[in-house]
Amino acid sequence: MIYLDHAASTPMRPGVWDAMAPFATDRFGNPSGVHEVSRRAKDALEEARETVASLVGSRPSEVVFTSGGTESDNLAVKGAALFGSRSGVVTVATEHEAVLQAGAFLERLGHPVTVVGVDRAGRVDPAAIAEAVTPSTAVVSVMAVNNETGVIADLPGVTQSVREASPQTLIHTDAVQGVGAVDLDSLEVDMLSLSAHKFGGPKGAGVLIVREGVRIEPLIHGGGQEAGRRSGTNDVAGAVGLARAMALAFEDAPQDHGLRDDFEKLVLDRISDAVVNGGGAPRGPHHCNLRIPGVRNEDVLIRLDRAGVAASAGSACQSGAPSVSHVLTAMGLNRSEVKESLRFSFGWTTTQSDAADAAAALVDVIEALR
Repeated sequence: MIYLDHAASTPMRPGVWDAMAPFATDRFGNPSGVHEVSRRAKDALEEARETVASLVGSRPSEVVFTSGGTESDNLAVKGAALFGSRSGVVTVATEHEAVLQAGAFLERLGHPVTVVGVDRAGRVDPAAIAEAVTPSTAVVSVMAVNNETGVIADLPGVTQSVREASPQTLIHTDAVQGVGAVDLDSLEVDMLSLSAHKFGGPKGAGVLIVREGVRIEPLIHGGGQEAGRRSGTNDVAGAVGLARAMALAFEDAPQDHGLRDDFEKLVLDRISDAVVNGGGAPRGPHHCNLRIPGVRNEDVLIRLDRAGVAASAGSACQSGAPSVSHVLTAMGLNRSEVKESLRFSFGWTTTQSDAADAAAALVDVIEALR
């Protein structure tokens, strides 16, 4: 199987499971305890925290371990809006549902929520974000790299515009798709979300970076773990696996756009009317979202699967959802155009031959369907 759905999940990197396994056997202790068994688990947890902090340019005290990107996004958006006198949220129409639905929940509670639109290429104007900010805005949330198109947001521009408009407003970014695509260390945001299984780590492990001095309301109350920001017994194995995978991802040579660009060229040379959704904007190296007029994506995906190619029609986080992509809809595509769109996403296991063979398979499928 040629796996081109890394935006949904990635295979675990070599050595990650081996690093995690001891914490299910001889190092099983609860890190909140005081005896030696617990201290061994606590030491591993804090070592993982230090590793993550060193990779993203934060302090260990700013690293909050969570169950994944969805929880991290919810904690950032809801936590900011529910703490203090500011309660508003500003976000973007192409955000992950974790952010959009967190905003919708807050809106039902009476919080002011503004969703800013994007252009045909999927870009949001930093000036439009700043214009939407008011004295009551608690947090602005803008995704670093879109999970469906790979479009990279102008976060420096957003940060500067928001800081000028409202210095007290917090800025959050969902950087779940950002590892290997953008320099996380350079993002001058207040909160940043990551998810381990997007870069070769275990599912169910994530991080929210909360910069020093930023205060948020916890969503989970109890024992006060994670400096009171996220209660619950820590998943030490998950944190260790996340840190190991992240270190390995950062050790990789910087990924260029070669495989993705080669794939697109091979397809576009043979299917002249194919369109790259988001192709007019800066994109990360992992995503290719193609619209092929006159062909339903579900038919293409079924035939690709039979041909040994795994791809998708968009986000894998909307389990069983019959609706079309809100990302492409926000970019101005009509329902028929969205239904003609496919996502191919590349990752650390993808080879040159994978890209070439998948492109050839796609061309064959399209020719057969037409």
